Amino acid sequence: MSEPLPARSVAIADASDIVTARRVARELCEALGLGKADQTRLATAVSELTRNVIQYAGSGTCVIEDASDAAQRRARVLVEDQGPGIPDLQLALSDGYSTSGGLGAGLPGTRRLVDDFHIESEPGRTRVTIALAKPR
Repeated sequence: MSEPLPARSVAIADASDIVTARRVARELCEALGLGKADQTRLATAVSELTRNVIQYAGSGTCVIEDASDAAQRRARVLVEDQGPGIPDLQLALSDGYSTSGGLGAGLPGTRRLVDDFHIESEPGRTRVTIALAKPR
């Protein structure tokens, strides 16, 4: 097994950072040999999560890394902010729920796009970890 690719951290503060995070996610997927559909899935998920950071917390961080092992190629993304938190995670993860007047597809849609989805939220910190994995 080769050495993992270096992790990339993108500060999230405005719309241009969403574009940067999407690009970095696509680049990692491509470097791992994942196809265009997987590249698009991960870029879309990253876009949604980083847009939420700007909308609800103002700023945060997106870390995109190679978490591959001997059995699988794995792109992992951690998006974190120090915003107000999500008061009701279960409600926020249900289809159709929105606090911003949108379609309410954000977090539930993101969860469907990826292979692994984990979210923790409390006042002052929200942390979402997602991953796409394919067998070697």
